[in-house]
Amino acid sequence: MFTPFSAISSRLIRRLAAGAAVALAATAAGVTSASAAPSAPAPVSCPGCWHPPLRTSWNWVLSSVPKAPFRTVSMYDVDGFNATSADVAALHASGIKAVCYLSAGTYENWRPDASQFPGSIVGSQNGWPGEKWLDIRDVQKSGSALRRIMDTRLDMCKQKGFDMVELDNVDGYSNSTGFPLHDDDQIYFNATLANDSHSRGLSVLQKNDNEQIPALLRYFDGALNEQCNQYKECTTAQNGSYGLDQYVAAGKPVFQAEYKLTTSQFCSKDNAGNFNGVRFDIDLTDKTFQPCR
Repeated sequence: MFTPFSAISSRLIRRLAAGAAVALAATAAGVTSASAAPSAPAPVSCPGCWHPPLRTSWNWVLSSVPKAPFRTVSMYDVDGFNATSADVAALHASGIKAVCYLSAGTYENWRPDASQFPGSIVGSQNGWPGEKWLDIRDVQKSGSALRRIMDTRLDMCKQKGFDMVELDNVDGYSNSTGFPLHDDDQIYFNATLANDSHSRGLSVLQKNDNEQIPALLRYFDGALNEQCNQYKECTTAQNGSYGLDQYVAAGKPVFQAEYKLTTSQFCSKDNAGNFNGVRFDIDLTDKTFQPCR
């Protein structure tokens, strides 16, 4: 059964933990240094993938599987495990593209494939019972168990008819995971899963991890972000070297979610930046849906 707060509470906690978390993770693991990850793979192109335009209306519902009648939008982002092929077909029948939500960077003990994760790659809790960080360095190994599990999940998304993938929790390197993860480990992991998505004909969204936008932009087909207005981190001008505006400049859409701010507090900024901004309730129950445009 989907636990609605599992992905969401952890995201908020990660915001609070950012900055000092990398050092804490290394200390917890008793490691002061680690070998660098291999160079990230070359991007895999996907000319046959769905490439959403800069202006794409969307809805995000994870606490349950939405049923018709749907809101009048171009895209729905829903839980990849809980949604069935029939659910995806129903979205398509209404002219709506379907995005497959997966947690790529954490172990979730309620998922049907939970028993397949080796204990050695399951780390610290990320703020919610039953959910723990993963040692993403495992994908660098030949015969990686983690890559096999994630590729099987991508196969599931493809078989159900999804058009795109949202890979959540792909910023472990900036959190206390229990493993000495580095920025190059994260880039390698994210790029690998983006390529594996493209190899299956699925487009893919970069989820949060804004600091690595310059390195990841060429791998992803758009970005999904939470609360960049609340935390004043949406643009390159705000951050110095990275920003969601870099996706827009590349002709790729940005899907931006706010929970606490009112639309009057962020929509003018999102519209000016050509972001697809929406205010949702933090549980993503579809109770609140306030699009900026």
